[in-house]
Formats: sequence, C-alpha cells, structure tokens
Amino acid sequence: MNILVLGSGGREHAITWKLAQSKKVDKIFIAPGNAGTGNLGTNLEINPESFSDVKNAVVQNRIDLVIVGPEAPLTMGIHDFFLSDNFLKNIPVIGPDKSAARLEGSKDFAKAFLTRHNIPTAAYRTFDKLNAAEAPAFLKTFSPPYVIKADGLAAGKGVVILNDIEEAGQEVLEMLNGKFGIAGQKVVIEQFLKGIELSVFIITDGVSYKLLPEAKDYKRIGIGDTGLNTGGMGAVSPVPFADDIFMKKVIGRIIDPTMKGLEKDGILYKGFIFFGLINVEGNPYVIEYNARLGDPESEVIIPRIKSDFFELIEGVANGDLADRKIEIDDRFVTTVMLVSEGYPGKYEKNKPIRGFELVNGSVVFHSGTREESGKVLTSGGRVMAISSWGLTMKKALETSYRNAGLLNFEGRYFRTDIGFDLK
Repeated sequence: MNILVLGSGGREHAITWKLAQSKKVDKIFIAPGNAGTGNLGTNLEINPESFSDVKNAVVQNRIDLVIVGPEAPLTMGIHDFFLSDNFLKNIPVIGPDKSAARLEGSKDFAKAFLTRHNIPTAAYRTFDKLNAAEAPAFLKTFSPPYVIKADGLAAGKGVVILNDIEEAGQEVLEMLNGKFGIAGQKVVIEQFLKGIELSVFIITDGVSYKLLPEAKDYKRIGIGDTGLNTGGMGAVSPVPFADDIFMKKVIGRIIDPTMKGLEKDGILYKGFIFFGLINVEGNPYVIEYNARLGDPESEVIIPRIKSDFFELIEGVANGDLADRKIEIDDRFVTTVMLVSEGYPGKYEKNKPIRGFELVNGSVVFHSGTREESGKVLTSGGRVMAISSWGLTMKKALETSYRNAGLLNFEGRYFRTDIGFDLK
C-alpha cells in the first residue's frame, strides 16, 4: 500500500518512522516533509493546503491512503474535497471532515459541544462585535487571571491570559477588531482553571476508538514554564499522575461522552482526537479539542506503540477498528526539542546541523530541517526533537539530554527542565 502523509514537522516524521516499520506499507510519500522524512520515504514539494496539488500527487504516485498531520488542511475541508471528487472519493483520508474538524477550528463550537453534552470544561461566553459591550460585565463574574481566546485558528497565538481586567477587556476589543484576522471574528472568554495539564489521544473510525498513550508537553520557551508560548519544547509519556483512577475519569467523563455527543449530533468523525485536559484536584476538565495528533506529543506517544501502527490506520479506513489490537510499551519516552535562537520570535534559517553520527540510544525526529547537497540545514524555529526510552522518566531524560548536547547548530537552544513538575 502506498501512503501519503501531509505535513512537514516532527509529528509527520514520527508517523512516517512508525509506518515504515510495517510490512503492510510499500511506499511512503510525505508532502512537503523534511530532511528526516526524506530518509524514510519520498518528499513531495507541495503545499498540503493546495488540494489540487494534493490530488495530482495522489494520482501520479498511485496513493491508496492519506494521513493528514496538521490542522489547517482538515479545517479547510480536505476530507470533504476527497469525498466530492469522483477519482478521490474511494481513497481513505485519516482525519475528520470539515464539520467534525470544527472541534478544533472553532473554540465557540467546541465549548458549545462540551456544554451541550455535559462534558467538564470551564465556564465561558462567546462575544462578537454585536455584543462586545457586554464583555466587561462578564469579565467581572470571574476572578483573575482572565482567559481570552480567538475563536478560530491563530497559529497557536490566539490564547491570551491576563491578570488585569482592564487589559482583558482591551484584548477582547483588539481581537474583535482584527488582531488575529478572521480568527478573531468571535472571542471566547472563559474561567481560568488552576491545575496541571496533559494531553490524551484516541484514534476512531467513527464508531469505536482505541486509547493511545497520554503525554504532557511544555509550551513555554523558558525554564520553569516562563516566557512566550511555543509550539512545544518537549514532552513526557506516560504522565505519572494519570493513573488508572484518573484515566477512568477521563474515559467515563470525557472520551465516552465525546463519542456519544458526536453520534448524537450526526457527526461522523474518522481520525485522531486530541483532548487537551487539565487536572483540577484529581478531576479532568477539557481545555480544548484538537482534530489531529499533537507535536511534540507525537514524538513520545508514537514510540510507545509497540504494535503495528498501520493496523490502527487501516482499521479507521476499513471501519473495523474495534477488531484491531494496540500494544503499549510500559517504558517512559521523553523528547527534548532543539530550537533556533530567537524562536518563537524572529530567527535565522539555513544553519548547518552537526553531530548526527554521535547520537546513540535516541531517535532524532526532524521538524524544521531541510537537506541540501548532502547537508542537513535548519529551516524552522523548532528544528529537531530528541526522543528516548527509559525505565524511569529520569533515565529517559538523561539519554535525551546527552544526545541533545551532541547535536549542534549555530544558535541552538533547548530547555533543560523538561519533566521538572512531574514526580
């Protein structure tokens, strides 16, 4: 079977790495991919958001199945595009259609879904230009800090947490007046929940689902979770506090009601669901849904899947996921992200990366890299994730950090405290 993976990050490299281990997979194409995926399959220089180019790639390379990595093509309707095309309609797409992808594409839709189906989440209200004048009064019903979210996708920058109520009110107006473009046509104000976050993932064929390993990622650029938000500076799996008791609550209060809610609302969801959760005094609440796997969470959860990952993908495509088996490695996997100096702000590209031949005991998942004349160069803010296994989180981190220190490029930076808040 020939597979096309859409995307270019560490998530797509991890997916490709695992698929390449399956005897059922013949050829893997990645669009556009990176220097790491190019060692496992064939990179195609096309934009996943250009559906006509994707179709051409499917036709030319006799693709049998498509896996969508990032959120943008999903919320733009790539699954719908395939279903509406006579040539493409019988080619399975692993990823929800546009209607289902609203769980990520619209925070207002997600919060309404959660509320409608009695799934634990923070209290909220949505505002647009017509009722913006009521926002200051609603803010007064909460104690600080105040959580302000642009409704749509805003490249990971659409969530602002402020302690000053006047600043919060001003932020609402700025979002509604175009700070994040069309993503801010609606703004969600919600209650701040205090606790520790984690990410839980399932894969579903629309009827049944399989629970994947959970993870905790670290979004802030600085030590001790300080500084600006990033796409993720590292991750750990399993999450020590997510024991059997906690996970039973996650399944019973969040995952199962989500699946039942989708069915009740007439939404057929095929693909991955990412539950962004927070543990509030031992009880899970939903912060957000994502319609795909996370990054860098993929770089720790996929290495923990011991069984054939393609079996799950095939189960979604065939609608028989319930009959498929998944085997999880009990060991810890940790990942440390190497980033470019200046990220998540301005940074330079095209820096040569050295030291790959020195890495031992870890897998290097490429994110912002490209290959030129036999050399690997930086091409993004988040450059590589160094993933390692260990009987304890500490042992896994020791290996990740040892190898992170062996890889080098000008301006390289990584957080040295991944897992610091876990015991």
